[in-house]
Amino acid sequence: MSSSSPNHNVDYSLFGGAESLNEGRSPRRTVAPNAALSKDSRKSYPGPPQDPQDFLWLMTEEPHRTRRMAIMKAHPEVTKLMGHEPLTKYIVFGVVALQIGIAIALRHTRLLSPLFILSAYAIGGTANHNLFLAIHEITHNLAFKGIAPNKLLAIFANLPIGIPYSAAFKGYHIEHHKFLGQDGIDTDLPSRLELLVLNNVLGKVFFATFQILFYALRPGFIRMQKLTKWHFYNLVAQLIFDVLLIKTFGVKPFVYLVASSFFAGSLHPCAGHFIAEHYLWDGLEQETYSYYGPLNVLAYNVGYHNEHHDFPSVAWTKLPALRALAPEFYDVLPSHPSWPMVIYNFIRDPEVGIFARAKRLPKGAPKCAKEDDDSEKSD
Repeated sequence: MSSSSPNHNVDYSLFGGAESLNEGRSPRRTVAPNAALSKDSRKSYPGPPQDPQDFLWLMTEEPHRTRRMAIMKAHPEVTKLMGHEPLTKYIVFGVVALQIGIAIALRHTRLLSPLFILSAYAIGGTANHNLFLAIHEITHNLAFKGIAPNKLLAIFANLPIGIPYSAAFKGYHIEHHKFLGQDGIDTDLPSRLELLVLNNVLGKVFFATFQILFYALRPGFIRMQKLTKWHFYNLVAQLIFDVLLIKTFGVKPFVYLVASSFFAGSLHPCAGHFIAEHYLWDGLEQETYSYYGPLNVLAYNVGYHNEHHDFPSVAWTKLPALRALAPEFYDVLPSHPSWPMVIYNFIRDPEVGIFARAKRLPKGAPKCAKEDDDSEKSD
């Protein structure tokens, strides 16, 4: 269908004289990885804009379980891609050493100097974002075969981030996979308060700038976790590291690490993935989007997000192979061509905002977020 042809399944009496669903709307933001396989021309909108006063409430099951079963039936060899990736721990050691080394090297640099700020943004922000995603990978037990080594590595990767979060992240993130889109359980979803307060351009600028704080603080307000010994180990290890760093080299190295964490989740090119992954775009009800661009090199291939949600037991190094194995499933899905442009379009496009998330009514969830050490396998 061309961009000017009417969609005969739409009731145009509801749109004030418009003759297509594209009138007055920006160009579509997503792309089809394989135009030959996709039935979507990407030139026209499939439906009217979403109501910006509310989230999109769905009655359907989240898509990843269904697609996982279909892929396993069509390609049973996909199970050969599953399993841990030994390379991960070496990258973690290298990035942790890099961040601590730079933090110590800047101990005599003025906090507000261009060198300090640029280093914290360009180097530190990228490195700590890499560590965020290392912890994400380790959360799925994909660095070692055993549970304890993965948790210990996550605590180690947490050190340059400055604030303990790896243990808490695991419980919330596994629930994000198991209960995708379920209101009050999936803490990746914005709250009603965020929708009411941030539903404008300035609100979106604020959200994009401080999104790391939203992801850090929102879970505690929405859903409490049951504390475990790993929360304690994470807290104690981080406090010992922070105190030793400050006592030995002064406060500036610690400020560099915390600033790096802030920039990593702010207006940083890599931070576009936070918005790209599950916000709704182009009038579609597709609730997970992939990105196949070069920034995946810095981000443990987290851009392969449909692939990751379909098969969270496939390590980051094998996600491109998963996509190549099942192109009839993945190359037909709209994806994002750029993470930085996701942030830009999120702020300026009135059809995207805090409201652009798919939600479901909760069902069959546990009473509180918790971990079961005996059955902790990636969903």
